[in-house]
Amino acid sequence: MAWFSPKPLLIPDIMAINEASCSSKDAVVDGNTAVSWAEFGAGTVQVANALHDLGLRHGDRVIVLMANSYEMVEAMFGIIRGGFCTVPLNCAITDDAVAGMIANSDAKAVIASGEHIARIEGLRDRLGSKVHDHLIGISPVEDGWHDYHALRDAAATVAREIEIKPDDECNIIYSSGTTGMPKGIVHDHACREAWGSDMAVALRYHSGARTLLNLGLFSNISWVAMLATVFSGGTLVVQRRFDVAGCLELIQREKITHFVMVPLQFQRVLEYEHYVDYDLSSLDAYMCCGSPLAVGLKQDIAERMPGSFIELYGLTEGLVSILGPEDMLEKIESVGRASPGQFLALIDEDGKMVEVGEAGEIVGESRFMMAGYHANAEADEESTWIHPSGAKWLRTGDVGKFDEDGFLYLVDRKKDMILSGGQNIYPADIEAMIVEHDAVHEVAVVGVASKKWGETPLAVVVLVEGCSIEAAELTAWSNSRLGRQQRIAGTIIVSELPRNPNGKVLKRELRKQFADLEF
Repeated sequence: MAWFSPKPLLIPDIMAINEASCSSKDAVVDGNTAVSWAEFGAGTVQVANALHDLGLRHGDRVIVLMANSYEMVEAMFGIIRGGFCTVPLNCAITDDAVAGMIANSDAKAVIASGEHIARIEGLRDRLGSKVHDHLIGISPVEDGWHDYHALRDAAATVAREIEIKPDDECNIIYSSGTTGMPKGIVHDHACREAWGSDMAVALRYHSGARTLLNLGLFSNISWVAMLATVFSGGTLVVQRRFDVAGCLELIQREKITHFVMVPLQFQRVLEYEHYVDYDLSSLDAYMCCGSPLAVGLKQDIAERMPGSFIELYGLTEGLVSILGPEDMLEKIESVGRASPGQFLALIDEDGKMVEVGEAGEIVGESRFMMAGYHANAEADEESTWIHPSGAKWLRTGDVGKFDEDGFLYLVDRKKDMILSGGQNIYPADIEAMIVEHDAVHEVAVVGVASKKWGETPLAVVVLVEGCSIEAAELTAWSNSRLGRQQRIAGTIIVSELPRNPNGKVLKRELRKQFADLEF
């Protein structure tokens, strides 16, 4: 008998299998259009071939700046299937951020849709010559652009023989939509295989899954759902833009079994006056993540929505804990236990592991850890903790506690990141923009409570001596220059910022001072 070591099944392999074995089954539903696995598979092959025909080479990075649509799903998986690396960008970021991420990723091509074609066109002079011949848009397109559909349809339908290795880059997801340069999180193919297979099990996906996607498809939250569905041979149902009535209508009409949403979306759904009028009995298992869930909202979801409710705590970099329905009520204040293939621990300020019940920074190692931050060795080093075994573990910057049963409880965020509507917002980037105003001497941005977003940025400003400006005027000036998700809820002008003896601004004191504010 001949013995052999089987080749790992990566995303392109799984797609080829689904294309053959689930050929007539829906792969993607977008509005009134349903695309079978045979059609979806063929489309991704043609996208891959079209990119090769344009002269792109194995491993080249391709920016995707598109609104949710079938074409966005097809483009991202076509890029991957061709042995390229997909780099989806948050559509809400500023033009400066778009240009910065294109440059930082060293992208060789851009695929854009709608208004984003004009955005890219306006940035041509800042993009360099590498992408000028590889601009691809959904019609209507500008002069000098390739029409996406025409380019795809002209390409061969037979897949090329491409060797994709487990350590080849699969995608880069940037950590936030900001004015500065966020970190590009690199997932290789082995990592994404683990995300797909492990999360399919942990989140209870199956071949009958019909998964609603209503967050931006650039988000890793959406990627978790997409990969779990693809690896299960299920169906992706795209909602182009989230609204409550549309979401409930899709669940009812398309008999949705699975979805992932952030707390704000769950809250809006359950507060909707016509919620009870919809048939949601098809729901099987659904997950909430992106920011901490209030206990009251957890209870509301568990009691009022059918199917299995799962909370996930995790990072795009690659750590996950799961609180499933079996433990939801008993351990409702926790974020669950490490899912299989995950190892979590807590460390103190000296890097020593703490005892059960003590607070410490959450660190961990997993089967689907990122390959690293793109072109950012300093960030790699800062995020690394060396386990006593010598293994490299990820530092999360979050603080938590374990109970005797191994359930994790979030205590605080060590970093200053603000979680608003499930999106990461980094205050330093907002501060860097606001301080450019002639009247601003210094500024600190902190998160305060928001009825709509859960948390929202607030700017605390010290003015230049002798200068005067109304807080509302400064807020308007700032928001006209910030990305949509970065916009501040307000500005408070103070005489000085609280500092420690070393001169560092004490943001915890500001958060405490303005804790009673709600926007």
